[in-house]
Amino acid sequence: MDPTPGSFRVGTRRFRLEERVLILGILNVTPDSFSEGGLHLDPEAAIRHALRMEAEGADIIDVGGESTRPFSQPVPAEEEIRRVIPVIEGIRRHTDIPISVDTVKSIVARAALAVGADMLNDVSGLTRDPDLLNVLRDNNLPVIIMHSKGTPAEMQLDPSYNDLIGEIKGFLIEQAERAIEAGTPDDGVIIDPGIGFGKTAEHNLTILKRLDAFVDSGYPVAVGPSRKSFIGKLLGLDVGERLEATLAASAIAVLNGASVVRLHDVRQGRRAVDLALKIREAEQ
Repeated sequence: MDPTPGSFRVGTRRFRLEERVLILGILNVTPDSFSEGGLHLDPEAAIRHALRMEAEGADIIDVGGESTRPFSQPVPAEEEIRRVIPVIEGIRRHTDIPISVDTVKSIVARAALAVGADMLNDVSGLTRDPDLLNVLRDNNLPVIIMHSKGTPAEMQLDPSYNDLIGEIKGFLIEQAERAIEAGTPDDGVIIDPGIGFGKTAEHNLTILKRLDAFVDSGYPVAVGPSRKSFIGKLLGLDVGERLEATLAASAIAVLNGASVVRLHDVRQGRRAVDLALKIREAEQ
């Protein structure tokens, strides 16, 4: 099947990607995420934050219950479910905004779908749990397929590539085709080269600069530069000081063809990516 990069369908919504850059509002309900660990552990606080992100311009709320920061350790599926299910249920009581569950585990994905989640965001690119393909098949589920070199516990030890762009692009296309064969609709796949997941700071810069290579695949491309450590390394900034650089990276990604940006700071990010899209679409 040929992908349809002009649109993305999730739940009852179809987004026209030439008209709007999608923002995934990050909602980490973990005690140890790199940026906001513990801030949204209380379900009611997490739900309020999700609704605030929607009001600020988020198109999808991305709920994760397991940290994927460098050197983090996995948590049991039962604990991940305990963290995310009350939050997804609560968001769904208040709004019909699409909800993505950020997980590498099929049992967590199934539990999240049962209470109102609409799509899967898998940082392992469908490699960690083979049963996720069955989840896609059983639910005709939209998915974000991300590239990650290794697991969070060891992905940043010494990442290296013979052909950075070629290897990542080849992996993403192969996994996108597997998802479609499993039952994901043609207009339900987004690919993500995985900023910060098994990449050096220099790798991340190259990916952002050459993002058009991924756009050429025909699939909508997502990026997640928000508050990432490469910004801190290159500019000498602590995690709480990375807003402006995050906005710059997001705008550059949109100028280079990104259709989706995953962000913590939605209000500021909405303005940045909307202007970048207007510049990208301006007449020559």
